[in-house]
Formats: sequence, C-alpha cells, structure tokens
Amino acid sequence: MVKLTMIARVTDGLPLAEGLDDGRDMPDSEFYKQQVKALVKNLSRGHNEASRMSVETGPYVFHYIIEGRVCYLTMCDRAYPKKLAFQYLEDLRNEFERVNANQIETAARPYAFIKFDTFIQKTKKLYQDTHTQRNISKLNDELYEVHQIMTRNVQEVLGVGEKLDQVSQMSSRLTSESRIYAEKAKDLNRQALIKKYAPVAIVLGVVILLLWVKNKIW
Repeated sequence: MVKLTMIARVTDGLPLAEGLDDGRDMPDSEFYKQQVKALVKNLSRGHNEASRMSVETGPYVFHYIIEGRVCYLTMCDRAYPKKLAFQYLEDLRNEFERVNANQIETAARPYAFIKFDTFIQKTKKLYQDTHTQRNISKLNDELYEVHQIMTRNVQEVLGVGEKLDQVSQMSSRLTSESRIYAEKAKDLNRQALIKKYAPVAIVLGVVILLLWVKNKIW
C-alpha cells in the first residue's frame, strides 16, 4: 500500500504538497516523516544525483523521481510492486506540472500547493489495490520498466549526506584555522624583526641624538 507522499522543490528542499494521512494505520508515521524530510534535504544538497531511486527503510521503501527540479516521493510497503509505485509518482508529476508549472519556482512558503492533496488522495486510491484489473494491466505494461532503478538502504543514503556534511565542516574549519595560523605567523615574524633590529635602532637613535646635542652646544 501507498503510505506517505511528498512533493518538494529540490533546489532548496521546500515542501510543496503532501498526501495528508492521519497515520492511524502506521504507528511510527512521525519517524518516517522525519526520514522523508532528511532525504529531501539530502537531495537539495545534491548528495544523490539519481533522478529515480528506491530507498529501503524498515518494512517500507521510499520511491522517488526528480523532474524539473521537483522531487515526487512516496513510501510504500516493501511488498508493494515497484512498478506501480513509480507509475503512481508519474501520474502525480504529470498533473502537478500541468496545474502548477508556472508557480513552482516562485513558491515561497511550505505547502503552497496543499490543495493538490485532493488529487493525491484520489490517485492513491486507484493504486491501493494491486489486484484490480487496472493495476494488473499497468504491471503488465512493457512501456514503463523499473528494473534498472537503483535500490539503496536509508542508512547508507543518509550516512553519505552526513559524511559529506562532516567533510564540508572539517574543510571550513581547516580553512579558518589556516587563516588564524597565517595571522599568527605574521605576528611572530613581526615580533622577531622588532627584537632583532630594535637594539640597533635604539643605538642609532642615541648616537643621532648625541650628535644633534653636540652640534647645538657648539
């Protein structure tokens, strides 16, 4: 069965629409919603370049497609046919682009297209029962194959994002520390020059002062 559905803008991770479920048939719904947000966040940072992917998480699988800078993501039971999941997402994509294409880039607030939930719920009902004649026909349809779509584990996907974040933070920290060390090195060189030439400068200053005083007296 289709459990969760999210549509988000990939460029900044802004959620645009969501399939609103009460979560009563899924006790850990909040946990998986947080994973959805983490996946979208990773995608907005460019951590996963595949435009279509399946990500396993516990007894479920996240399936997503990315088209036109928009991510269409759903979570289904592991036993749910992968082919139907991606055709469900394609149906959402076609309608969302048809209705909202001109407003996607300018949307400024989360869930700006919340009214699209009506279409999500209607379409989800069509795909819930895999044994209907309609869905059996879709499963037998050779026009849309999914066997080449990569399947990964959610810990692996999110772990890559966390490691890249750590590398980025470490790089920034090293750059900052290098700048501090460079400034300290300049200060040390400056102090060394002062210590080296200060006595000479003082002696020359005293000599010049004595000569000036001598000239004044005479």
